[in-house]
Amino acid sequence: MTTNGNSSTAISAYGEDNSQKNVPQTTSNSQSEEQDHPERGNWTGRFDFLLSLLGYSVGLGNVWRFPYLCYNNGGGAFLIPFTIMLIIAGLPLMFMELSFGQYAALGPVAIYRRFCPLFRGLGYGMIIVSAIVMLYYNLIIAWTIYYMFASFGYELPWHTCETNWSTENCFSYESADECEANNGTFYLRQCYNSTHPDYHNITKLALHALKRPPAEEYFTNQVLKLSAGIEEPGEIQFSLAMCLLCAWVIVFLCLCKGVQSSGKVVYFTALFPYVVLVILFFRGVTLPGAKDGIMFYLTPVWKRLATAQVWGDAAVQIFFALSPAWGGLITLSSYNKFSNNCYKDSLIVAVCNIATSFFAGLVIFSIIGFLAHELNVDVDKVVDQGAGLAFIVYPEVVTRLPISPVWSILFFLMLLTLGLDSQFALMETVTTAILDKFANLRHHKFWVVLIVAVLGYLGGLGFTTNSGMYWLQLMDKYAANWSVLLIAISECVLISWVYGSQRFLNDIQGMIGKRSRFWNFFWSSMWRYITPATLLFILFFNWVEYKPASYGHYVYPLWADGVGWIIGLLPVFIIFVTAIQQYLKAPENLTFCEKLKALMKPTPEWGPAGRPCPSMNTSDRYPSSNTYDCVSNTRILLNGIPADGVHINDNFTNGFHDEMLQL
Repeated sequence: MTTNGNSSTAISAYGEDNSQKNVPQTTSNSQSEEQDHPERGNWTGRFDFLLSLLGYSVGLGNVWRFPYLCYNNGGGAFLIPFTIMLIIAGLPLMFMELSFGQYAALGPVAIYRRFCPLFRGLGYGMIIVSAIVMLYYNLIIAWTIYYMFASFGYELPWHTCETNWSTENCFSYESADECEANNGTFYLRQCYNSTHPDYHNITKLALHALKRPPAEEYFTNQVLKLSAGIEEPGEIQFSLAMCLLCAWVIVFLCLCKGVQSSGKVVYFTALFPYVVLVILFFRGVTLPGAKDGIMFYLTPVWKRLATAQVWGDAAVQIFFALSPAWGGLITLSSYNKFSNNCYKDSLIVAVCNIATSFFAGLVIFSIIGFLAHELNVDVDKVVDQGAGLAFIVYPEVVTRLPISPVWSILFFLMLLTLGLDSQFALMETVTTAILDKFANLRHHKFWVVLIVAVLGYLGGLGFTTNSGMYWLQLMDKYAANWSVLLIAISECVLISWVYGSQRFLNDIQGMIGKRSRFWNFFWSSMWRYITPATLLFILFFNWVEYKPASYGHYVYPLWADGVGWIIGLLPVFIIFVTAIQQYLKAPENLTFCEKLKALMKPTPEWGPAGRPCPSMNTSDRYPSSNTYDCVSNTRILLNGIPADGVHINDNFTNGFHDEMLQL
C-alpha cells in the first residue's frame, strides 16, 4: 500500500493474501518485476496432484527392493520397523515439504532464496540430486521399453540359451528337464547319457557347475553387453540408445505443457500398476509353490528386530521411498491451490505407500515360490533385489507360464508406468527451478522442457555403453545418499528451530484451518526432536555400514569410488559455497554474528502464495510470543527498505487486516 506524500510507505501483513486484487501487495523491486511475468500455473484438479504425488512416492523400489528387505530382515516382522520409521521420519518430512512448497508456491531454489538466504544452496543441492538421478533413472525405463519390444513374439527370446549371447554356463531349465527325462545329465549346455565314457566324472562336475539362467545371460550379454569393468567403457549400444531416446520422448511429451499435461497422464501411469499388481496377484497365488513363497515372506522372525541392521534398512527404505529432500515434493506441492489440504494428502500417500509395498511383496513372493517349486530349490535360493529381481528372476518365471509374452508385456508395462511417474517429478523439479529463476521463460516452457530433455538424453548416453551398468550402480550408491540426508537434517533445523516450528504450524493452519493443541504439539515435537534424531541415526548407520562400491563379484577400483564421493558430496559443497558467497555479500559494517543473523531471516518477499483460511485470524496464526527473533508478524517497508526492529502487535495487524478487506 502506498500513501500520498513525498515518501511512500508499504506495509505487508505476513499471511495476508498477496494474490487478491482487493488486498494491497507488499512489494520490493524484485516482487513487482516478478508480477509482470507469466503465472506458474496450477494443477487443473486436486486428484492431478494426489496421483502425481502417489506416482512419485510409489516407484520401482516398492516392487523390487521392499520384498527383498522383508526376506532379509525377518519377513513379516520387518513391517513393524518399517511402519514406525514411516511415522517418525517419512511422514513428518513429507508433510513438512508439501506444506512448505504449497505455502510459498515456489520450487526448491526460489523458496530457499527467500526463506533463508544463507542456506539458499539447499535448493541448488536438491536440484543437483534430482538432475543426477534423472539421468540414470531414465535408463531403467529404457530397459523396460527394450524388454517390452522383445516380448512381442510367439516365444520370449530368453526362453532358451541362444548361442549369440549365452555362454557355456547358461543353464536352460527346459533342456535340463528334457535331458533328465531321458536319464541323462545336463552339463555345459549338453546332455550326456550313461554311454558316454566320462559320464561319471560329468555327473560329479554337474553337481558343482556354475549355472546361470537364460534370463540372466540375456540381461548381461544381450541387453547390457556388459564389459569386464568400469574401466572398459566400450561403445554406445544402438538398441539401448534408441530405447533411451524413446523414454525421453515419452517424458518430454508428457511434460511439455507442465503440470497441466502431466497431471492428466498420471491418471493412467499412477493407477495402471495397481491393475497389473492385482492381475499378477490372482495369477500368482494359483501357481504351485505360491503358498511356500508367501509364507516365507510373511513368517516373522522376531529376534531380527533386536539388530540395528533391520531398523537401519527400514529407515533407509522409508526415506528413499517417499523421496524427501530431493526437491520433488516441494515442486509438486508448489502448483497446489493455497487452501489445498496437504496434510490429508501426505497421510493418504504414506498409507498407500506402505500398503503398496506390502501387496507387491505378496505378488512377488507368490511368483518366487512358484519358481522355487519349479527348480526344486529353497525359496531363499531365488530371492534377489534390484535389477536382479525385475530383469532376471521375473523374466525367468514368465517363460514357465502359459502365454508367457502376455505376462511379460504386462509386467514390464507396469514397471514402465512406475518409473515414468518418478521420472516426471524429477524432470519437473529441474524445469521448475529454471522457470522460477528465469520467470520470463515461462512463455517458452515447451522449449525449456525440450532443451532439458535433449541434455538429459545426451548425458544419459554414457549409461548405454558397455560399462553403463557399472556407472549406474555407482551413481545409485552415491548420488542420493549422504547429501540427501544432510539436506533433510538442515531443512528440519531451519524450519523447526530457526524459523520456529509453531510459526510454521501457524502458516500451515492458515492454509488448512486451525487444529487442536495436541496436533500442534505432535508435529512440533516431530520436527524439532524425533525426525532429526532419526535422520542422524540413518546417516550414522550408513557411515558405519559403508562398503566400497561393488557389482556382483566385481569391486570398483579406488578412482571410481573417488568419483562417487565427489558426486555424492557435490550438493553439500554447493551449499557451503553459496553460504560463503552470501556472507561475503552482506554489508561490511555488520559484525560476524549480525551478518549471520540477518542472512538467516526470510527476505521481504517471503510470504504466502494465497489468501489464508478465513477461519483463522491473525492472532491465532502469529501469536505475539514469537520464537523467531527479529522477524515480526508484520514487516514495514519504508521506500522499499524493511524497517527492522519495528514490531507491530496483533491488535494493529488485525485492525489492518480488517481495514484492507474493506478497501
